[in-house]
Amino acid sequence: MNIAFIPIDNRPVCYTLPEQIAAIDGNINFFMPEREWLGDLTKYAKVEKLFEWLKALPEVDAIILPLDTVAYGGLISSRRCPQSFENIKACIEDLKNILIEKKAKVYAFSSIMRISNNNVNEEEKEYWNKWGKKIFNYSYCMDKFGTVCKNEVPTEILDDYLATRKRNFEINKIYLQWSDLFDTLVFSKDDCAEFGFNVQEAKELEKLGGFVKTGADEIPLTLLARAIKGKCKVAPIFLAPQYKDLISNYEDVSIEKSVKGQLELAGCQLCEPEQADILLYVNNFEEHQGEIVMKVPAVPYAGMWEKPGKPYMIADVRYANGADNSFVSKLFEKGFDENFYGYSAWNTSANSLGSLICAAKVKFLAKKYNDEAFKKLQAVRLLDDWAYQANVRQQLEKPDKVKAAEKMKAFENIVFDKLDYKANVSYDFPWNRLFEVEVELN
Repeated sequence: MNIAFIPIDNRPVCYTLPEQIAAIDGNINFFMPEREWLGDLTKYAKVEKLFEWLKALPEVDAIILPLDTVAYGGLISSRRCPQSFENIKACIEDLKNILIEKKAKVYAFSSIMRISNNNVNEEEKEYWNKWGKKIFNYSYCMDKFGTVCKNEVPTEILDDYLATRKRNFEINKIYLQWSDLFDTLVFSKDDCAEFGFNVQEAKELEKLGGFVKTGADEIPLTLLARAIKGKCKVAPIFLAPQYKDLISNYEDVSIEKSVKGQLELAGCQLCEPEQADILLYVNNFEEHQGEIVMKVPAVPYAGMWEKPGKPYMIADVRYANGADNSFVSKLFEKGFDENFYGYSAWNTSANSLGSLICAAKVKFLAKKYNDEAFKKLQAVRLLDDWAYQANVRQQLEKPDKVKAAEKMKAFENIVFDKLDYKANVSYDFPWNRLFEVEVELN
């Protein structure tokens, strides 16, 4: 199968993770643009280069396409991009003509602009460092209560913010008119709460016939899973079933609905455990989701873990962005066998679920299964999601490759022993921040 994949940006989870997943099946010919053409924290993608790359592609079966990348220069850029509606519209019309010529199945997504609940402008416009939380509160209040809400944001700032939202929303409505162009078009609710302008926009898009899901960074991977044709029946099993109606951080639906939504978008069939090809164990949170870097604790997993007698994968979402050490220790006690189909504890619940399901589906349906590639992927995930995010990250004051490598050594030995895998490891911080680390295995 020939698949073309344009990442959201050049982060490891967006660029290298798809490659690592596709490598599990030697039957997949995977085409990606040069990493240097993609955007980062401060730089826009080189859209002209991406268009040239698309035009030069050989015949492919599927194109996985984050529309924010080609319209605005990236997911983060979509919140900052100063281009007018008319300019962006002209750009995506050029894209439309290219896609018509390619005659491939197109699996696309566009984000519904997020509203972060903080005063951090690292991924937002400059004014977010002072007014971000108040804009969030205004958005939340307006959606929940309407015009009775008090506005504490300066008029010129609020006007700029609302104009950016309106531009992006109008662009999303244009995509809805291209129904013949897409095999699948999904609008993703990026980092949202129960109420807000983004929730309003999601409802409007659904009224217009749009397909809306919670999540963002993982959606290209979920669409990659969808492009892989073949039946795959999955049964979710919640390790804290009485709490499956709770809502994860940065999301607006229950963890149960998030799980079902990711499985459906990935083209998997939900079923009971007895009929399942793969069991999806969800280490879900009790009372509330923890967040290690924010020093928000969670009730640790206290149950017993027993390996099932059929294929299984594990979404460890007790914490946002990082593994549950208590659960991982029990997982390691039992070890892994041929039924193990993957582990993930990457960032939000949706992020973890989408990437995990994609890898498991690729493995299950692989025509030329590559066990070495699968072990490499799991080593990266455990070293990133467990070793780094849940442990070493808290010991670093700033990005430091040497210090990170030193502190990760003990964890490497455990992971390699449990997976029966060995490689040379190096670490990098491509965006020069502690939030993401690049684990390179050679």
